[in-house]
Amino acid sequence: MKYRSIFISDIHLGTRFARAEEFLDFLKNTESENLIFVGDIIDGWAIKRKFRWLQAHSDVIQKVLKKARKGTKVYFILGNHDEFLRPFVPLVLGDNMEIIDELDYLGSDGKRYLITHGDFFDSITMTHKWIAKLGDIGYELILYLNHILNKIRKVLGVKRYWSFSKYVKDNVKRSVSFINNFEDVIANHAARLKYDGVICGHIHKPEAKDIKGVKYYNCGDWVENCSSIVEHIDGGFEVVYWEKEK
Repeated sequence: MKYRSIFISDIHLGTRFARAEEFLDFLKNTESENLIFVGDIIDGWAIKRKFRWLQAHSDVIQKVLKKARKGTKVYFILGNHDEFLRPFVPLVLGDNMEIIDELDYLGSDGKRYLITHGDFFDSITMTHKWIAKLGDIGYELILYLNHILNKIRKVLGVKRYWSFSKYVKDNVKRSVSFINNFEDVIANHAARLKYDGVICGHIHKPEAKDIKGVKYYNCGDWVENCSSIVEHIDGGFEVVYWEKEK
């Protein structure tokens, strides 16, 4: 499949639950003029706790480098989990690769989009980092619980995958309130800067909608959703779930 641009966030390479093999399959079966990573590609927080780096994680890096060598323009926008690289930005690697904090992107529809991970708009991450790191550990425990629950469901003959963490995000009042607040804050920020839209990640909730006249797109993640935002050659944007596309 050929796109003008592909936007991906929250792969979390270096963690047990990174869906690196699925993402590698996605890279092998798609082409784009621009490949834009919207933060939390390598999980420095998790690596500090326990180093876990599988061959598939290295294969992803090699595949991205290969695409850059063949002419794909690659941008790495940093997030809170790969913030260890922030002292070095902006960093240009060869002719087709840049590491930056955010990107001013002009769509083929003529509209301007702010591309940012989104952690700067998360009050907990910015003001209470220890709580954010504790929450990150809790999220890993929930993902492990997902794994156990789905093993039990398979034994019972239930093949459909069910995610406890997704259930929490979609149904627990505080979680829903946090997500809605995050979306409103980042969309309002984009509007103040005269952008037509914003493309972000951070909260692991893929989305494409209009917020008070601002186009809001969230890439989702490659831990649970295997999702990305794509811009078609004709200028349309949409959320793509890779497992559903194969």
